[in-house]
Amino acid sequence: MGATLSLNRKMTRQRKLVLEILEESQEHMDAESLYAEAKRHDPKISLATVYRTLALLKDARLVQEHRLGESHAHFETIQENPHYHFTCLKCGRVIEFESPQVMEVASKLCESKGLQVTDMHLLFSGYCSECREGKLDCSESEV
Repeated sequence: MGATLSLNRKMTRQRKLVLEILEESQEHMDAESLYAEAKRHDPKISLATVYRTLALLKDARLVQEHRLGESHAHFETIQENPHYHFTCLKCGRVIEFESPQVMEVASKLCESKGLQVTDMHLLFSGYCSECREGKLDCSESEV
């Protein structure tokens, strides 16, 4: 990553920290959990800085925001291959999946209607196999 973001913004130490935490995370972090992790590395960082940084990183197309069936947003770095999400309504587990068929539908839509799709979010929700079979204690969820 270079020293500047697009939009003529500098990649400050705190912005770089937030981006690195998202890049290394194996989960979809919300702003609060991202702030808690960032504070472990930089006690002076504020929640407001995390929110402003997330907005800048989204504008720079380095980070994507997802609403995973909850009232607050989750964030992850932009992935090379498009993927989508399934959220379990019982345990909150998020399962990522790829689907070339979704891209085909988007392509056909653009072609037939003269559209340009710049962003897509597809969220399935329901019950994961563990919750359907009663195998998972919801206090042990993997969110």
